[in-house]
This record gives sequence, C-alpha cells and structure tokens, in this order.
Amino acid sequence: MTPENNLQLWLAHLAGEFTDRNEEASLATMTEDASVIHIPTGSGGKGKNVLRGYYRDEFIPSIPPDWNIATTNRVVTDTCIAEEDKLSFHHTKQIDWFLPGIAATGKLIEVDIVVFIEFRDGLMLSERIYWDQATVLRQIGRLA
Repeated sequence: MTPENNLQLWLAHLAGEFTDRNEEASLATMTEDASVIHIPTGSGGKGKNVLRGYYRDEFIPSIPPDWNIATTNRVVTDTCIAEEDKLSFHHTKQIDWFLPGIAATGKLIEVDIVVFIEFRDGLMLSERIYWDQATVLRQIGRLA
C-alpha cells in the first residue's frame, strides 16, 4: 500500500476507537492475526477474536469523555507508521489497560505516547503503544 493508504486506514481505525466507539469499525482495518500491545502494562491481544472482546469490553468503554490525542510527529511509509502524540484526559474512569487496578482519581493526566503501526496486505498487522508509566503514576499521586 501507499503511505497515503496506510494513513487513511490508521485514521479510520482511530475513528472506530475514539469517535464512533465501535470495535467492528476498528477491527475492519486489521488483519485476522493482528496484534495490539500497550507496552507499559502488557495489555492488548492477538487475533481479531481476542481483540474484539478487548476493544468491546475493556478498551473502548474505559475511554474518558475528555480524552484528547494531539499528534506532534508522524512518519508514514509503505509498510508502517511511527507516531508521536500528546495524550491528555481526566482520570474519571477506571482504565485497567492504562492504570491496572487503580480506581478513578479525577486527576489530569498528560503524557507523551509513541505508536508504531505495521501493515500487511492493505490492513493493520500490529500496533504497539509506548508511554512513560512513571510520569502517569506521579500525576495521580502514586509515585513521588
């Protein structure tokens, strides 16, 4: 695929997660054996059947209403995207994939994230998301 096609597919994936909040819309952008992993917490899964439940039951419902991602840098090629974003939201819901086992604190969280997306045969093959968990834990008062 072209870089432009990959970018459009990525944006459609994000719309499924954060705008439409529809796991099937996001899954439609992915290969059958796709994987998603949030590196700091190990949350995610492999394969559409696993990811369907993950998106439907854990990921999408836990997104706070003021969730905001601002892209600061993006490199798009024929095979992958590397993206840097600024993420901000108030911790008004328990978000086990992001802060496992920690009840909502109401605190503002602002953190830089890096996302790597790989493509195969016109669909997303993998998504790996990185952030500094110590920064997040300091913001909610769990780390000095």
